[in-house]
Amino acid sequence: MARAGDTLENASTGERLVFLKTAAETNGEALEYELTFVPKGFATQEHLHPSQEERHEVLDGSLGIVVVGRERRLEPGDVEVVAPRTPHRIFAIGSEPVRVRFESRPALRTAELLERLFELGEKPGFLDLALIGRQFAPEGHPTRPPLPVQKVLFAPLAALARARDESGRDYVFVDEWDVDAPREAVFDAVADASTYPDWWRPVYITSETDGPPEVGRVSRQHFKGRLPYTLKTTSTIVRLERPEIVEADVTGDLRGRGLWTLTPRNGGTHVRFDWTVTADRALLRRLTPVLRPLFRWNHNWAIQRAQEGLEPYARSRS
Repeated sequence: MARAGDTLENASTGERLVFLKTAAETNGEALEYELTFVPKGFATQEHLHPSQEERHEVLDGSLGIVVVGRERRLEPGDVEVVAPRTPHRIFAIGSEPVRVRFESRPALRTAELLERLFELGEKPGFLDLALIGRQFAPEGHPTRPPLPVQKVLFAPLAALARARDESGRDYVFVDEWDVDAPREAVFDAVADASTYPDWWRPVYITSETDGPPEVGRVSRQHFKGRLPYTLKTTSTIVRLERPEIVEADVTGDLRGRGLWTLTPRNGGTHVRFDWTVTADRALLRRLTPVLRPLFRWNHNWAIQRAQEGLEPYARSRS
């Protein structure tokens, strides 16, 4: 999770990014950062941000920008604000880097997108770009080809990228959905494992803990999916940042780490659940290569039950 003062650098391109304000400091309202770069790649294509306003302020150098066909050259002190759903692109003027202060409102997952792009280096592969296009569509996408066509094109390529990334691990799941309930109430539900049998039904048979949520708190779960077995695990909270982050280490029949990330969206809460897990039961380990699609289907069923139960539970407690 990016924080103000965090810096990203790409030695091969000379790009340098410094986060000034992030979702953590603005309650999700804005992301502000300074970027020293020569515009290229996605930024030079015409694109739009479906729900974000983007502000560009040049600090050093010169930056070209085209907004709905209107071209402008920005010099130090000049500002251009692009409204949501507005096609635009930026381009380099000369070969020298330019330093620009960007602001995106609301923040959404733009910081995570920027971190991912810096990790990929100078020339991201086509599979990487397809996966990013699928995962970060709410943050922005090219205007051509039309979005429905992009979705069709990206889907199989993104699946290949996920399969490649998971080849050295047992299971990596990322699930996201919106909950029409206050973020504090959603946080209370996902942070307190003892509530899971109340709203995550019929997945959780029992879930017991010896006290309120805090770092180091241990809980013990007994749960099931659609497959004919039940699992027992022990979870320990390793990170707790109200009302945004809950992270726990898991041991037992499954071993891994779960991360809940809650951000405000449209008066409610956007939920993201990252679940990286290794099957420790001997039978599950042996069957993993053959039954991976079946295990993913089982996980999807369990998450659907969470999506059905979390919202009414959180609303009733808000």
